[in-house]
Amino acid sequence: MTTDDKARTGPGPAGFGPAVAHHAWRLSGRIVAGVGQLLLWILTGIGTLLRPLATRLGARLNGGAGRGPGAGPGQTAPLPRWINTWREVVGAWYFAPLTGLALTIAALAELAPRVDSPVSLAGGFAVAATFPLVWRRENLRAVAAVVLSAVAAGLLTGQILLVTTSFSALYTLYALGRRLPRQSTGVLAVGSVAALGVVYLATGTLDDIPWPAPIVAVLAAIGLGDARRVVESAGRTEAEAAERTNETLTRLTAVQREQAVMRERARIARELHDVVAHSVSMIAVQAETAPYTMDSLSPEARAGYTEIAKTAREALVEMRRLLSVLRADATPEPEAANSPQPRLDRLPDLIEQHRGAGGHVDLNVHGDPRALSTTVELSAYRIVQEALTNARRHAPGAGVRVDLTFLPDRLAVRVQDGGASAATQVLNPRDPGARTGGPSSAGPAPADDGRTRLETSGSGGGHGLVGMRERATMLGGRFSAGPATQGGFLVEAELPVTSEGNSIRGHGSQAPPGRP
Repeated sequence: MTTDDKARTGPGPAGFGPAVAHHAWRLSGRIVAGVGQLLLWILTGIGTLLRPLATRLGARLNGGAGRGPGAGPGQTAPLPRWINTWREVVGAWYFAPLTGLALTIAALAELAPRVDSPVSLAGGFAVAATFPLVWRRENLRAVAAVVLSAVAAGLLTGQILLVTTSFSALYTLYALGRRLPRQSTGVLAVGSVAALGVVYLATGTLDDIPWPAPIVAVLAAIGLGDARRVVESAGRTEAEAAERTNETLTRLTAVQREQAVMRERARIARELHDVVAHSVSMIAVQAETAPYTMDSLSPEARAGYTEIAKTAREALVEMRRLLSVLRADATPEPEAANSPQPRLDRLPDLIEQHRGAGGHVDLNVHGDPRALSTTVELSAYRIVQEALTNARRHAPGAGVRVDLTFLPDRLAVRVQDGGASAATQVLNPRDPGARTGGPSSAGPAPADDGRTRLETSGSGGGHGLVGMRERATMLGGRFSAGPATQGGFLVEAELPVTSEGNSIRGHGSQAPPGRP
C-alpha cells in the first residue's frame, strides 16, 4: 500500500487514539485562548464606557488641569510617580518573598476563627498552598505543582475552602498561562477542570458553590495569562521590528550620504580635469612652441618659456594626483542641468583655441544639426575637448579631424589625429615632470603609435580616457579609443539623444557648429 492509499483510508486503529489526543490537546488550548480573548473584549468594552471618567481622572492624576498652583516645574504628577514607584517595587527581588509571606499570614488569619489551633491539617494545607509563592519568580513550575497539589488535596480531604488559598490557586494558574505555550495551557485547563469534576463527585466541599463558577474562574485565570503572554510577545515583536527598521534606515541614510559625497567628488574631479587640465596643457604647449615660432627670442626668454612649460607639466602631474584621490570609489552621475555648462555651440571657440596653440583641426558636421539635451551636448563637448588636449600633448603639430554626425536616435562623435610629425620641444610623455635641456634638445616628437597615449591617459596615468568613457557610458552610449588603422589616434563615441524641441539655429546669434 502506498502513502497515498494510507492517506485516503485514514489512520489505522493503532494511530487513532494518539491523533484524537493530539487534536483534543490543540482544541483545549484554543478554547482557553478564546476565553481569555473574550474576557479582554469585555474589559475593553468596560474601559470604553468609562473612558470619559478615566480621562478626567487621568488628567487630574497626571498633573493636567487638576494641578495645583503650588506645583513646581520639577515636580512629577501623582499618577506617573505612583506608577514608577510601583514598577520599581514589582521589579525588585524582595517583592515575591514579601507578597508570598503576606499571603501566608492572611491565610492563617482567615483560618484562625474556624479551627481550634493553627497547628492542624487545615493549617498545613493553607501554608502549603500559599507559602511556596515566595519562590515563584525563580521556580514557577515547581511552586505551581506544590500549590495546586495542596489546594486539590485540601478539597479532596474535606478542608474548608479559604479565599486566600483560592486566590493563590487562581494566581498560580494565571502565572502558568502567562509562561507556558498555547498547547501546554490547554493541557493545564483540561487537567484543572478534570480536578474540579473529581472534587464535585468525590466530596461535598464545593456543594455550596455552583459548578460553573469554579470552572469559569479557572478558565478565566488561565486564559488571561495566555492573553497577557500574547500581548507581551506581540509588543516585543513590534519593538524588535521597529528597532530593525530604524537600523536599516540609519544604514540606508549613511549609504545614501556616502554615495552623494562620492558622486559630488566624481563631478568635481571630472570638471577640474576637463577645464583646468585643458587650459594648463594649452599653456604648456604654447610655452614649448614659442621658441620655434619667434626667432628673435633671447636666451633668457627661451629659458623662461622652458621654465613655464616645465611648471605647467608639473602642475598637471600634481592635479592628476589630486584627481586620483577625488575619484576613488566614486560613481559618475550626469551634471546638473541648471549649472552653466558649455554646449555644442561653443565648439568653434574650442577649435580656435586649439589653432591658437599651433594645432591644425577641421570640424565637420553631418546630418541635421538640432538642439539636444544639455547632458548630451555637454558630454560631446567634453569628449572633443579632451581629445584635442590629448592630441596637443601626445601628437603636437598633427592634423586633427572632428566629425559630428546627427542621427535620428544618437549623436556620433569622431576625433582622429594623424600622429606626431612636427619638430617641437616636448617632454617625454612617459615622464611629464622631466625638463628638456633647451634649444639644442629640439627634435622630432616621440613616435606616437597610440599605445603611449593609452598608457599615459588611461587608468594608470591621467584621467582623460577614463572621463570620456564615463561620460558616454553614463548616458547609455558607446565609447572606444585606440590607434587608428592608417596611423595616429582615433576617439569614437555614440551618445543617445533627447531632443529639446528647438534647432540650434534658434538660439539667437549663436551659430551652429560647422566647418569654420
